[in-house]
Amino acid sequence: MVDANSLFGPLDPAPDAGWTDAPPRMGFFTDTSVCIGCKACEVACKEWNGVPGSGLDLLGMSYDNTGALTANSWRHVAFVEQPRRGGPGPSAFAGTPTGGSAEAESARVAAGSSPDVGTEPGLPVGSPEAAGRMAEGPRFLGMPGSQPPGRSGDVRGRSDVRWLMMSDVCKHCTHAACLDVCPTGSLFRTEFGTVVVQEDICNGCGYCIPACPYGVIDQRRGDGRAWKCTLCYDRIGAGSTPACAQACPTESIQYGPLTELRERAAERVAVLHERGVPEARLYGHDPGDGVGGDGAFFLLLDEPEVYGLPPDPVVTTRDLPRMWRRAGVAALAMAAAVVAAFAGGRS
Repeated sequence: MVDANSLFGPLDPAPDAGWTDAPPRMGFFTDTSVCIGCKACEVACKEWNGVPGSGLDLLGMSYDNTGALTANSWRHVAFVEQPRRGGPGPSAFAGTPTGGSAEAESARVAAGSSPDVGTEPGLPVGSPEAAGRMAEGPRFLGMPGSQPPGRSGDVRGRSDVRWLMMSDVCKHCTHAACLDVCPTGSLFRTEFGTVVVQEDICNGCGYCIPACPYGVIDQRRGDGRAWKCTLCYDRIGAGSTPACAQACPTESIQYGPLTELRERAAERVAVLHERGVPEARLYGHDPGDGVGGDGAFFLLLDEPEVYGLPPDPVVTTRDLPRMWRRAGVAALAMAAAVVAAFAGGRS
């Protein structure tokens, strides 16, 4: 019997996918408040999974040289700089930018996962800003000082910068639209509740790419197949920790049973609130959200949009039943009109 959720994912992923005696659902909890942006997770992921290098491109977005999750970057460490002038003024970090860490196209160019667009990452050729910089000629940056950058001189000339860093990854959604639209069964639900791509079955149709509400899945240039995080299915199947979580020096990336991680995350948010960080909040932890909760969720220190995350993600196949019903009604109406026209013509 087909249940009401069959077209937009199960509520209890592994058992509903057919696994019997499934182990507890496993996942990631990423605490961005202790992320130091070292990128050990990116390196560990590439080394263990044999992911091609993304190059060392300077995107002009702080120390971010990958830009976004791509077929060649299954982990992406985002750097968000929020400057504030020193001296009297508005409250700290008020009115800070809310854009993503980089444009998706720049990230794909850096990762080599899409055709070359003819420009180098950063400012495009012929940009007025670039021309203006070159016309200004050399700049005198002053003599080296003993104070950190932005902290020397008059208080009104100083600046403070808050860095928000987050290691992004596939969310392994409860309601995974990529599973619903895959025509070959290349994407499947594991016994741990995670979502994995079988590259030897993928035919490169690309249906899963627009289906993902987070923009995680990508096709590799010259390959055509879809690639993303597997949550190290081979490692967790052997009882080991995923490579990224194993390599994280601050335990910003935590791996374990999802129920335990959610409890731990709630306690961590309470601690941060007590310590005067009221903006700390969880993202992707709620089973009642538009994707049924994520298998990889986050503790954020600002709005989701600041980190390049959608504020209210919804599984893209949610409305398929209603769409098919309306298409069926329209088809019946057209058939009835044809029959009526044919009968009227004969009479």
